[in-house]
Amino acid sequence: MSTPRTDLLLRQLDIAWALFEHHADGLDDAQCLWAPSRYHWTVRPDERGRWVADFQVPEPEPVPALTIGWVTWHIGYWWTATLRHCFQDPTPSEHEEVFWPGTAEGAVDWLRGLHQQWRERLDGLTDAELDSTERTATLPWGAGMSLADVAGWVNVELTKNVAEIGLLRILHGARNARR
Repeated sequence: MSTPRTDLLLRQLDIAWALFEHHADGLDDAQCLWAPSRYHWTVRPDERGRWVADFQVPEPEPVPALTIGWVTWHIGYWWTATLRHCFQDPTPSEHEEVFWPGTAEGAVDWLRGLHQQWRERLDGLTDAELDSTERTATLPWGAGMSLADVAGWVNVELTKNVAEIGLLRILHGARNARR
């Protein structure tokens, strides 16, 4: 049985996800790999053919512009790590272990799968489970946070990342538009 807090988190997730689906409609490889600036982070195949993301800790100053491919990788990375730590295996996962699928279609399918897994895990959580910090203890960005706080963070981070995808699609389309 779902709790009012779980229902709220799921409704927020559904709103963010509807925006993702809006921006994912018609997304293609050229849009995913288009760089809005010469100074940017993207995804690219490594010597073994795996699609890896540009990444640096700490982030450089100024922060590079991003490609849609990179943003979709970023969503996939943090969602994979969050699912793993909170519901599967608390072993740390590094960004180098998460690869972009190599196509826009593959990226959208990957994220849809992660969304479904996350939604299924949240549905039916009790208040005690939402208040617990046990599941989040090994999460690099969630240690000490309750599972409800992490779920709220997922909703906000997803919304922000989806807005970035939408803006990049608008900029990509506008670069060749005629008035």
